[in-house]
Amino acid sequence: MLFAFGFYDYVTFSAIIFILLGLMAVVLFLLGLPGKIAKKRNHPEADAVNLMGWVGFLGVVPWINALIWAIKETDVVDIRRFPAEEREALREQAERFSSESAKKPKAKGGESEQGNSEAN
Repeated sequence: MLFAFGFYDYVTFSAIIFILLGLMAVVLFLLGLPGKIAKKRNHPEADAVNLMGWVGFLGVVPWINALIWAIKETDVVDIRRFPAEEREALREQAERFSSESAKKPKAKGGESEQGNSEAN
């Protein structure tokens, strides 16, 4: 070796390693932060927010978008969490709509309604 390492050299190397490990821990904490916030707030797309937070290290903008998405109130309604009466009302409404669409007359033989009216 060209020179011998002294006590302060080892202290400096260990301090640099300690600082780098601390910075890495902070970065990993920040990358997972949007996903943790989304899961804590029971966000319907918590998995997508979590993924976007981790992939956001490629650029700052996706990470900021994931953080805003995790904090922002969502308009998505999870029907599985509705009360039983609400689920029953929605099921009845869906059946009514499907029966109304089944009652509409359809053109015969693949002809359109416009083609039938012209023939008469």
